Amino acid sequence: MRNSKHQIAALLQAEVFRHYLAMLSGSAGKLIASLIYFVALANSLSISEFGVFATASGAGVVLSRLVALGFNSPLYRISAVKPRLLGAYTAGYILIALLSLPLLFIAAALFFYLFFNSNISILAFTLIIVAEALIWRSTEIIIIVNNGLNKFALGAALSVVGIITRAVAAVLFMFVSAHTLNDWAWWYIAANLVAFIIALKFYPKVRLRIKSPLYYRHISDSLSVTGAEFLFYLQTELDKLMVLSFGGPAIAGIYAVLIRLIDLTAIPIRSFNMLLVQKMMRQPNWLHSIKLRISLEAGIFLISTLGLCALAVILYFFPRILGSNIMPVAALLPLTLAIPGFRNLIEYQNELLYARGQTLLRAINLAAIAALKTLLLWLLLRNYNGGDGWVYELNFVFGAVYLLSLAFTYASMRRPAKRV
Repeated sequence: MRNSKHQIAALLQAEVFRHYLAMLSGSAGKLIASLIYFVALANSLSISEFGVFATASGAGVVLSRLVALGFNSPLYRISAVKPRLLGAYTAGYILIALLSLPLLFIAAALFFYLFFNSNISILAFTLIIVAEALIWRSTEIIIIVNNGLNKFALGAALSVVGIITRAVAAVLFMFVSAHTLNDWAWWYIAANLVAFIIALKFYPKVRLRIKSPLYYRHISDSLSVTGAEFLFYLQTELDKLMVLSFGGPAIAGIYAVLIRLIDLTAIPIRSFNMLLVQKMMRQPNWLHSIKLRISLEAGIFLISTLGLCALAVILYFFPRILGSNIMPVAALLPLTLAIPGFRNLIEYQNELLYARGQTLLRAINLAAIAALKTLLLWLLLRNYNGGDGWVYELNFVFGAVYLLSLAFTYASMRRPAKRV
């Protein structure tokens, strides 16, 4: 009997490892495509316009979390544990997504007049928001459902396809005569639309049917999820909005390039987070060991830091490899050495709360993180007088935010998990 249990455990571990490799199989392609996209676009637009675009795109990511008011969470859970109900929950997602559109448009208008009014045309901003919040978010939902069905290789492939379409658009954009942000907005929405059309062909074949009683029981969870996700991406993208507001487009461009390079370190971490969430949905108390918690956090920080170090070394010996626009900004990368680890750990910790069903506590944590980050960035940039010192000081901003997240997350995990 004992040998049988060991064999089952070994098989399960092997299966998890295969799933992780399947997800990572897309990471290499995603990394290459992301680099091509980033390099092509950052060398086509001016650094200032690239900063404005990156900030507007980030705003679109934040606003996309209002679509369907968090019903993506029960849709994902159902795909993972009760796929026979997928047709009913897909219909519910579409219905609630349509009902949420007025809220999305009001929030988008508020973002435009608060942060972008003097930096981008309303048409270009609208195109970018529609591309991110509606078209690409719909593609993400298809990927999420396929991951819930354990089709990790397909999910990874579709994710790579999305980046490839953007990369192709950015490369083609390099060879056209008009290189303004207004022109790029049209290319961007077209690239996302192509990715969505391709992904739609791989959504599971289901019969759509409205089952309102099923949806009512998820109202509180969905609203908590949409609040938490909105706050999570707000605190993630808030730094770009704050830098644009307090530092102007030029500083926002430098910051956007640095963060884009730092984001490359998160690709393998996010694949790990996806598997961790599924494991903890089934075993909410799996991460009870303090030794295991420390090991995972140390591993994430180490992998993130080594990834940035490797990138910084490559750029030191080959400074022109990413293009002339990026070269002077990439030289600042060693000043951000601790930021990737802190950012990836904050994301990891919030995934822990989501996996345990503690969505309200997750929302509170993210609200506190957003408030602290806003305050610290304001203090950092309010007296900016030139120079690169502000880049180094960003390490302390993200370090303080990480410590807040660390304390809140593990205090919350002492409470019983909520099965949804």
